[in-house]
Amino acid sequence: MREDLLHYIWKFKKLSNEGLKTVNSENITVQNVGSHNQFSGPDFFNAKLMIGQQLWAGNVEIHVKSSDWYVHNHQEDPGYDNVILHVVWEDDISVYRLDGTEIPTLELKNIIDQDLLGNYQKLFTNRKVGFINCGYDINVLPKFNLDNWKERLYFERLEQKSDLILKLLQEYNNDWEKVLFVLLLKNFGSKVNGDCFYQLGRYLDFSIVRHFIDKPFDLESILLGLAGLLDKEDLNDGYYRELRTNYVFFKAKYGFDEINTLKAAFFKLRPSNFPTIRLSQFAALYAHKNNLFQELMSADGEDVYKLFDIRAGNYWNTHYTFGKTTGSRSKGLSKKFIDLMIINTIVPLKFCYIRYKGETPNDSFFDIIQNIEKENNSIVENYIKLGVSIENARDSQAILQLYDNYCNKNKCLQCAVGTELLNIKP
Repeated sequence: MREDLLHYIWKFKKLSNEGLKTVNSENITVQNVGSHNQFSGPDFFNAKLMIGQQLWAGNVEIHVKSSDWYVHNHQEDPGYDNVILHVVWEDDISVYRLDGTEIPTLELKNIIDQDLLGNYQKLFTNRKVGFINCGYDINVLPKFNLDNWKERLYFERLEQKSDLILKLLQEYNNDWEKVLFVLLLKNFGSKVNGDCFYQLGRYLDFSIVRHFIDKPFDLESILLGLAGLLDKEDLNDGYYRELRTNYVFFKAKYGFDEINTLKAAFFKLRPSNFPTIRLSQFAALYAHKNNLFQELMSADGEDVYKLFDIRAGNYWNTHYTFGKTTGSRSKGLSKKFIDLMIINTIVPLKFCYIRYKGETPNDSFFDIIQNIEKENNSIVENYIKLGVSIENARDSQAILQLYDNYCNKNKCLQCAVGTELLNIKP
């Protein structure tokens, strides 16, 4: 037995209100189950119960066994003095408040619907596939209900991504341009160099960046230098020497210190994702753009892609690393790469900015994400194999949220699919 099932039973009133009794045979009438508490403290606040002839208002605590009260040291916590009912699967010991009064206990193991218990056991112990608990039963929800659930999941994901944005806005006094700079740079680093580029973006004072808006070579030298890519004194490459000389000058002028940033990595990266290429592209993005944030916030559809139609410097047409010549090819951003930036940075930033202005996201906001193709990764593909319809990037983001925060954490009783399966009659 898991405690989350007991929470579900209490929260959604899966108990008959007739014949409920405490282990001491007092009648219980539930007038209000209370508000589910997801943080520390009793599990349900402000419940209202008739126990015997007395109307009680207070909190409800839920455990698998009564003795868990003492395992969790609630007997020493004044925050649990206002518990008016202890709901347990098995009553194995009496529980008391700090003042010595006994807390009424409701035992559930002999009064729960057997069909509900059977469905619960099936959900958690009889997987049809190894990927997620519900397996091919995931399509038990009607399409309308599943679409609504995916919409809610997508908003959850936006809220989750908003946390970092709001934290950075507070740190940088609502400087949206600086926040955009940091988050875009993080995205340019992808998985391997994301932390390095993020740290670099945070370290670099944006007032310095503004001095180089129309000087991409200077900005490129600073970014490459801080990423530890200009640390060889004897490399025989003309462009490298120019960059290094430039960086050494700015390092002395602004007091840069690479010890405050991580060194960029090349390991397991395709050449198009090498940090040398990405940082040159990033410098080109900021060339001649004094207000990139406002341009992106006002851009819709194809205009966003036009803003990212940039190329690494000419040197990189024939190089991926310093000193090694390759065939000539212009190094621009692929549509897939831009799509990921829109999904992970631009749309979450727009979401926060719209709310910052006191407005509500409209259809044009959702059109951006809905017009992007679904992401291709193993998680999305596994859900498709189970028959889940994933039509665009909004759907794939919703499914990633479902997997990360529900399926992978066994939070089936907080999922629309899981609760539907729980209530199916055999």
